[in-house]
Amino acid sequence: MDLDRQGWSPTLLSGAVFAVCMAGTTLPTPLYGLYQEKFGFSALMVTVVYAVYAFGVIGVLLLAGNASDAVGRRPVLLAGLGFAAASAVCFLCADGMPWLYAGRLLSGLSAGLFTGAATAYVMELAPPGGASRATFVATAANMGGLGCGPLLAGVLAQYASWPLYLPFVVHLGLVAAAAVVLLLLPETVRERRALSTVRPQRPALPPQVRAVFGPAATAAFVGFALFGVFTSVSPAFLAESLDVHNRAVSGLVVALAFFASTAGQLAVGRVGVERSLPLGCAVLLAGLALLAGALWWDLLALVVLSALVGGLGQGLAFRGALSAVAGASPADQRAAVISTLFLVAYTGISLPVIGVGLLEGPLGLEGAGLVFIACMAVLVLAAAGYLLRRPARAAAN
Repeated sequence: MDLDRQGWSPTLLSGAVFAVCMAGTTLPTPLYGLYQEKFGFSALMVTVVYAVYAFGVIGVLLLAGNASDAVGRRPVLLAGLGFAAASAVCFLCADGMPWLYAGRLLSGLSAGLFTGAATAYVMELAPPGGASRATFVATAANMGGLGCGPLLAGVLAQYASWPLYLPFVVHLGLVAAAAVVLLLLPETVRERRALSTVRPQRPALPPQVRAVFGPAATAAFVGFALFGVFTSVSPAFLAESLDVHNRAVSGLVVALAFFASTAGQLAVGRVGVERSLPLGCAVLLAGLALLAGALWWDLLALVVLSALVGGLGQGLAFRGALSAVAGASPADQRAAVISTLFLVAYTGISLPVIGVGLLEGPLGLEGAGLVFIACMAVLVLAAAGYLLRRPARAAAN
């Protein structure tokens, strides 16, 4: 099918802009070991630097998550690209920990602005009747971009010069190109208001949503926590326990988890949204078990399998959680409830990751990882058990 002839160019171009921004948020992943060598900080600091990103995302979701509805998609997305460029500059200038904190915080602000606005923009630019395909483009751009970040940085750090600089120079070039593309695309918000009309969004949880929100949010929390641990500490585990020092391999392992998540979200169309949440919990549990085996036996093959299976489970569970929560929400509070789900999910990226960093000192990386896996397994089993008794209802649309 000729997508361009059917008016799909704006949708695909906006998806490419989305992917460029999200790639920047995971770009430092295979480079943390080099930063440790350069600045001499601990594994705990790696997890804290990583978690600062989630705090930036959560702050934007609470304070300005609906900004693009008021001022338009393009201004918000341009601001997001500006934060992405500033993040890259911080990493290029980094001569100590404050620069890394600033870079991660700016990256979180960028992702927070993009997550909702870019998804809406991609879908609004689709031709009539193309909502389903546009959802695929947005999903692929989001998770695919997250996967491409560590892969790009890992390859450049391993096979090119200036490993702590070249990935960010390349990303700055991609951000500049994305800004030019964005300026050429049309605005989709017709009735725009002043930025002063944007108000902070309160988390909302109406009574009729609470029963399904618990298991849905638990699954989202565990899935994002698994991604957080993979993204922050898996390169260190590969280097210290498996003697894998190839940064391209480290980046590829992390990328596989995000690519598998994309496949999991796409598989929901075949599985059905009502079955995807409990099935996703089961697959997440299998991914956690594989990761435990990888830590216990120090096997690279199990690390790769855990990335693939865990990512697949995360994709199934998260799209199922979104559908279940949306289906149970009153129409006039649906956006606020979904924002609350995202807040729980991004909390999963931050707090458990810091917990692993705290435990790494007394228990070692493998011991800390096993404690994390045990805690997450308990949460997944509780959510799955509840869902077996009370299946979640999917959104009608």
